[in-house]
Amino acid sequence: MGLANLVPGISGGTMLLSTGVYPEFIGAIAEVTTFRFKPRSLVLLASVVSMAAISILLFAGPVKDLVVTQRFLMYSLFIGLTLGGVPIVWRLAKPVSPGLALGAAVGFLAMVLMALGQPASGSAAGPNYSLLFVAGLAGSSAMILPGVSGGYLLLLLGQYVPILSAVSDFKEALLGSPRDYALAWTAMKLGIPVGVGVVVGVVGVSNLVRWLLDHFRKPTLGLLLGLLLGAVVGLWPFQQAVRPEPGNIIKGTEVTSSNLESFEPEDWPTAHFSPSGAQIATSLGLIGLGFAATQLLSRVGRKPREL
Repeated sequence: MGLANLVPGISGGTMLLSTGVYPEFIGAIAEVTTFRFKPRSLVLLASVVSMAAISILLFAGPVKDLVVTQRFLMYSLFIGLTLGGVPIVWRLAKPVSPGLALGAAVGFLAMVLMALGQPASGSAAGPNYSLLFVAGLAGSSAMILPGVSGGYLLLLLGQYVPILSAVSDFKEALLGSPRDYALAWTAMKLGIPVGVGVVVGVVGVSNLVRWLLDHFRKPTLGLLLGLLLGAVVGLWPFQQAVRPEPGNIIKGTEVTSSNLESFEPEDWPTAHFSPSGAQIATSLGLIGLGFAATQLLSRVGRKPREL
């Protein structure tokens, strides 16, 4: 679940669903938040959450670096991983009904609008704590929703690289010699609003999803399916980071010839490019690989239960 939420395109909820843990996980959160829980629920939550946290702490830096330096390859893989979740949700949602179709249309449209409204990379004006809270809320909501990628929502909100960078900086600050407490505090200032959003999102969304699945099963599963299909729109792989030029604005600072080299590649703006035949073939191959990987993961462990 932790690794899944680091990667745009894979849903932590889908990973829980594919291994048969999802129903118990949702039920355990609902029990704990209503203060009517069994010891088994606490053990389940502690096991999943602790391992997810360790995975995020260990791998946030490497995954962020790959997204920054190998955007074309990683986005192609993300598309395949995203599409691989479609059969998982479809098995729960079929057969088609008016409620399912309506929910899917709403979910797909929502993701398309999010992709079209995505801010340009490199234009952010420094930390926005309200947006960081929303990012935590959105990311944690996607941990709960099968088929919805938390990493993808962070990518759309423009907070994916900043949050992963903060996690990586916090780890390096505490493990380095000497320890850099100033860097750790800077990372924590970004992490605190995200953490608050995560708690609110997990508690709120888990109870909401449980209620919606109990009362509006078909439209809810249709919405999840639409969100999953629509996520691909924002993952166009043929884009790359472009070195900024004097006059560009990055994080509220105007780029000049004197400060040009001070901007990290992760802050550079992105632009689409025309792919070659080899790049198209590579992209299609990675999409197929990602799809196959998600399908393989969906067969690990127990057969997914009905929600």
